[in-house]
Amino acid sequence: MADTATTASAAAASAASTSTDAPPFQLGKPRFQQTSFYGRFRHFLDIIDPRTLFVTERRLREAVQLLEDYKHGTLHPGVTNEQLWSAQKIKQAILHPDTNEKIFMPFRMSGYIPFGTPIVVGLLLPNQTLASTVFWQWLNQSHNACVNYANRNATKPSPASKFIQGYLGAVISAVSIAVGLNVLVQKANKFTPATRLLVQRFVPFPAVASANICNVVLMRYGELEEGIDVLDADGNLVGSSRIAARHALLETALTRVVLPMPILVLPPIVMSMLEKTALLQARPRLLLPVQSLVCLAAFGLALPLAISLFPQMSEIETSQLEPEIARATSSRTVVYNKGL
Repeated sequence: MADTATTASAAAASAASTSTDAPPFQLGKPRFQQTSFYGRFRHFLDIIDPRTLFVTERRLREAVQLLEDYKHGTLHPGVTNEQLWSAQKIKQAILHPDTNEKIFMPFRMSGYIPFGTPIVVGLLLPNQTLASTVFWQWLNQSHNACVNYANRNATKPSPASKFIQGYLGAVISAVSIAVGLNVLVQKANKFTPATRLLVQRFVPFPAVASANICNVVLMRYGELEEGIDVLDADGNLVGSSRIAARHALLETALTRVVLPMPILVLPPIVMSMLEKTALLQARPRLLLPVQSLVCLAAFGLALPLAISLFPQMSEIETSQLEPEIARATSSRTVVYNKGL
């Protein structure tokens, strides 16, 4: 049986070896090295590529079948590594890795920027009323919660109450901070009207950043109590570690703070300068389209940069973990999935 598997794997590798431009294909593994920031950045650019939103049902079936053929060593002659990497990119962008079900388009990682940009534009609109502030903060956290749920780890059943708890916590914290800061700015008599308007534009960032942290902590609090799986260099399960869970939660929370920073801080700065140009002063109707383009550019830059800060599979020394983990393996380090 082992000989048959080895032969099939060798045949698949041989069939795909005709491509010299792409690295050798590895099923289920990232195309780019995850040990460097640049490698992780290129990996996540693939994951958020919006072109995968336009993949047809037929192309998806072909990609899945190609990967199945590779897995069983039945690839047709002439299939290249590039074709295999492309097939895997399509499958990972559309299908949930645990359930193999299609993820609803607006909640895919590849749809995060196209569907999230209008919300960012709404968050940064000047002269927000109380109602509009509440609406855009609610809509933003609702979208984030749906993306989190659609891309959740589905290997273990998670009660719906956890999702609802995280969602409500994020919405309440975002709305409370945004409304509170807007009220403080309005009551600040020392600000000129122009300064007050500029400061108001930066209110969404602390509201969204704090809500993101709240969402991560509430939805993943169970990991701090039960621990997360840690694996040795060969991928064998060593045990569950609460210390590793703390590291994973901290890394994810930091990512969620960095993510909205360029999205919600850069556009107000850029727009405050562009609004002074003769073109936009003469044509105020162009303000919204220009702001939308600025937000889209900031979003497209911020998302891959933020999620590339830490490897998906982070490494930690066993000496830093619980004594029972250190005793259970001879490896000096273990790895854990930090989540996104």
